Amino acid sequence: METFEKQDLITIFSHLHEMAAAQRDHLIELDSVMGDGDLGLTMLAVFSAADQFVSTSEEDDLGTLLMKTGMVMAKAAPSTMGTLMATGFMRGGKAVKGATSLDRPAIAAFFTAFTEGIMDRGKSKPGEKTIIDALHPAAAALEQEHESLAQALAAARSAAYEGLEATKDMVAQHGRAAYYQERSRTTQDPGATIGALVVEVFAAYAAQ
Repeated sequence: METFEKQDLITIFSHLHEMAAAQRDHLIELDSVMGDGDLGLTMLAVFSAADQFVSTSEEDDLGTLLMKTGMVMAKAAPSTMGTLMATGFMRGGKAVKGATSLDRPAIAAFFTAFTEGIMDRGKSKPGEKTIIDALHPAAAALEQEHESLAQALAAARSAAYEGLEATKDMVAQHGRAAYYQERSRTTQDPGATIGALVVEVFAAYAAQ
């Protein structure tokens, strides 16, 4: 598989919905340690709405489709992480607007803009124990030369999980977890967890 077509995106969003449903309780548990415990519910609402929208949309411009999906996400779950995820898809979609298929460079551009959008909206950067710590290394891996889209996304998935693991030695700088300061160290960041899971869904699909 060298490109993602519209039908591929429809299937990917279906898989993102399935992932959110399967991971709901795990994300709630992670988020309950130092957050408000709603991450699993938020992500399920976000990806359920996105799945329904993408599967019925007649939009053929994949960038515009992704932008509109982000707007749907924002309405479905106007919480902090819901807004950040929505912003990521809107910014990522804008980066590939006009495309009717997405090759490796386009997917790299999408994830780079996706990550930068969340960084801008959340006023965050790598090393602050957030979703960025999974997404930033994944986007960087996609920007490297790879023989195929599947290999590029496999590298992104590995980088995302390495970034997620690194959050266990970081001190939180944002949200409720920031109040815990040094006590936030050793815990796995819930946001970075969902970031890695999103990259994994794309990678698993490309590997088929």
